[in-house]
Amino acid sequence: MVDETEAGKGRATPSRKEAEAARKQRLKTPSSRKDQAKREREARETIRNRQREALKTGDEKFLPARERGPVRRFARDYVDRRRNVAEYLLIFLLIVLLMGFVASGTGDAWVGTATVFTYPLIIVLVVVDEFLLVRGLRRELKARFSPDETGGTASYAVLRTMQLRRMRLPKPQIQRGAPLRDRY
Repeated sequence: MVDETEAGKGRATPSRKEAEAARKQRLKTPSSRKDQAKREREARETIRNRQREALKTGDEKFLPARERGPVRRFARDYVDRRRNVAEYLLIFLLIVLLMGFVASGTGDAWVGTATVFTYPLIIVLVVVDEFLLVRGLRRELKARFSPDETGGTASYAVLRTMQLRRMRLPKPQIQRGAPLRDRY
């Protein structure tokens, strides 16, 4: 015997009359501009909600066009599997800012000197890390994809590294340090 809770679609099949009425309602042109605008607004909101949910779950079918495709998925995984200096840039810069306030408030020369040297050091570390990331990403993209598919991927990856890992959308689908899968 088939269990009724597992089988079926969870609702009654509409009668032919009901199905035709629903189809005609969808095809019916709105009577006023206000109704048309309301219908379009609801359609846009539905699409936006689907995309927002897809950004959280990583569902490829409903992602925005900018995030879709195997090349972008590979770039996201490539960035998400490693620690990046740029994702901590904001935190480092806040610390340098606080060090500057302390130096100006207390008049300690060593704090001022540390602030002056720390800021450019952080920027150099970020630039070097991004250079290594882009070089490695381009090498992997060249090995896995054709050149006409990979346009703009390096800048996409650099922008993704600037975000804290937990704030990234689409959410990371790979753990740090995990090997890249061959699902691309």
